[in-house]
Formats: sequence, structure tokens, C-alpha cells
Amino acid sequence: MGRLTHRRVLNIAIPVMLSNATVPILGAVDTGVVGQMGLAAPIGAVGIGAVILSAFYWVFGFLRMGTVGLTAQADGQGDEAEVAALLTRALMIGVGAGVTIIALQGALFWAAFKVSPASAEVEGLARQYMALRIWSAPAAIALYGITGWLIAQERTRAVLVLQLWMNGLNIGLDLWFVIGLGWGVQGVAFATAIAEWSGFALGLWFCRVAFAGTAWRAWDSVFDAARWVRMMAVNTDILIRSLMLQAIFVSFMFLGAGQGDVTLATNQVLLQFLMISSYALDGFAFSAEALVGKAFGGRDPARVRRAALLTGGWGMAAAGLMALGFALFGGWIVDAMTTSEPVRTQARIYLVYVVVVPVLACAAFMLDGIFIGATRSRDMRNMMAVSFGVYALCVLALEPALGNHGLWLAMLISFVVRAATLGARYPALERAAG
Repeated sequence: MGRLTHRRVLNIAIPVMLSNATVPILGAVDTGVVGQMGLAAPIGAVGIGAVILSAFYWVFGFLRMGTVGLTAQADGQGDEAEVAALLTRALMIGVGAGVTIIALQGALFWAAFKVSPASAEVEGLARQYMALRIWSAPAAIALYGITGWLIAQERTRAVLVLQLWMNGLNIGLDLWFVIGLGWGVQGVAFATAIAEWSGFALGLWFCRVAFAGTAWRAWDSVFDAARWVRMMAVNTDILIRSLMLQAIFVSFMFLGAGQGDVTLATNQVLLQFLMISSYALDGFAFSAEALVGKAFGGRDPARVRRAALLTGGWGMAAAGLMALGFALFGGWIVDAMTTSEPVRTQARIYLVYVVVVPVLACAAFMLDGIFIGATRSRDMRNMMAVSFGVYALCVLALEPALGNHGLWLAMLISFVVRAATLGARYPALERAAG
């Protein structure tokens, strides 16, 4: 399995961080090209259409996390046949989920616009966008599994190249289809669909070592009932955990909206700091997933601990640097994101919360990575339930008295509780590796 070194951690983490940095660039270009049409409706249509489809796909985000842990453990055990079989299973789930979404698109679109109503013009354009882009759903969801499989084998440079290729092609096609050919909203959808299918093809090429042998199509192994049950149990636990985490963020936004438009806008701006923290810490959390997973699969508790300490140490160092950066430049970042003086003024009042977010949330993010690597998904689900319950109680107790300060305190407390409860379960994880 090789020595666990700082260099090895960084070799996994840095490509992930660079890959994540390309995500907001694509969103900005999508918005910018339709903005050249000089109309508000196309911008809103692409925005709401992308959000709705991302929400559908996000439900299957468990596929990346579950695939990382299971594949890393199989790799740590030296079970190359199972490593290949896991890729096949992940592809089957991803493609099957995508085909299901395509088949149910009518009902899904209807439900989405009931929840997120828009003007007739925006809804019509958004439906055009979604009706085209949805045909790449199998590729988009299967890419979760491909990405997880590559991360498990520490091949994050391939993940970076994959992301750069997809986003670069998407941007190029955006410019050609929308500005060059005048295809408008449909051009953005075509560009994204083509980029996702090309990314899927490139991802399969990066996984070609698995297809060189016969294990990936050894159907008795691929369809082994016990392994499917384990995979589905892990993925179900992660899905439930992720839904509870999403419920915290959604309720945070809804409750903030109840305090007025300025507070809603302020929270939206400040949540971008949390997203920046999450993207940066993802690199080290992914390192933990891969390295802890291999050590756990190799039944080496001492190696599990070293992997956890190495990745956690780097995560905390990154969190400290981000907190310092937010403290020094937070006001400037806020001013760059909005020209509204009321929002700028209020954001500075609450800036202290996002300054401490990286430090308080880091342990939770890193422990998530450690527990994913060890496939201790039941602990993740249960500790998230505790965290969600504490968050709800804190909102009920603090929001009426402290307003938006109460909401931010409730969210920060939920991060601390998640870290503390997972930390309390860590000794059992280490014992299970023996």
C-alpha cells in the first residue's frame, strides 16, 4: 500500500482542490453567455433549470462516497476482482438512475415547478433547457461512481483532467452555440449534455485498467447478493445523512427569508464563504476517504490512525488559513459579490460567523471523510440525526430571541455536535479495523 506521507496526502488533495475551483467558473460562463441576449428570462431559465436538474442528480451523490469507501477497502485487501466489480456496479446504478429520471421527467418537472414556481416565460424556457439536458442524466450520475472509483485509487489527477475537459468543452460549446449560432437557452443545454457524455467517455477511458481483465464482467461476482446488499446499505445510510444535512441548509435559507429580503440576500452571500471552505477541505477529506479506506481494508488500525492524523492535520491547517483570509479580506469579498449597500452593511455584522466556520466545520468534514473510507455509514447517519435534532432545538430556542444571529449559531453548533459525536465513535472505528 506504500508509505503514508505528507506528500501522498497532498498528491490526492491538490488536484481535487483545483478541480473544485473550476465549478463556479462554468456557472458564471453559463450565466454570462445567455446574459448577452439582453433579456432577463433566459438567465432565470438557465438558473432555475440547472438548479432543478442538479437537485435530481444530487440525490444520487451517495454513489461517489459509497464507491470510494468500498473500492478503497477492496484495494487495501488486494482484491482486484472486487475493485473491478465495484466499478461495474456503480456504472449500473448510475446509468439506471439516469434512465429512470428520463422516463419520469414529465412528473419530475411538474413537481419541481410546483415547488419552485416561475413566470410563464421563464418556466417555458426552463422546460426547453431541461428537456434537452436531461438526456445526459445517465452520464452525469454515472460520473459520480467513476469519480469515486478513481479517488479510491488516489488517481485525483485523472479527476482534475476529467473536470477540466468537461468544463472547458462546455464553455467552448456555450460560446459557439449561444453567441456564434444564436441557439439561446437550448444552446446552453446542448453544450452541457455533450460535455457530460464526453466526460463519461473520458472517465471510462481513465478506468480502462479495470476493463483490461474479465473481472468487471464476471457476472456471478458482479451480481453477488451479499455485496449488493452491503453496497445498497452503505449508499442508503449516506443518502439519509445527506438529506438531513441538506435540510439544515434549506431550512436555514427559508428561515432567513422570513426575516426579510436583505437578510435572505445577506445569508446567500455569506453562504458562499461556506462553499469555498467546503471546496477547499474536500481535497483533504477525499484524501482521508482513500487512505483510511485502504488501511481499513488492510486491517491495520495503526495505519488507519496515521491516515486520519495526517489528513486531519492538513485539513486543520487549511481551515486556519481560510479563517485568516476571511478575517482579512472578508469585507472585500462581500463587496465583490454585491453592490447592495444594505446587504454589504448587514453582511459585515455577521462576517464573524463565516470567519470561524472553517475552523468549527473542519473536524466534521474530515471525520466524514474518515468514516466514508471505513464505510461506517450507519454511524454517519446516526450522528447526523443527533446533529440535526440539536440544530432544530437551537433554532427553536435561539431564532425567536436573536433573529439571524440565532440561525447562524444553530448552524455552527450543528457542525460542532456532528464533529463531537463522530469523534466519540472514532475509537470503535479503529477497533473495527483490527
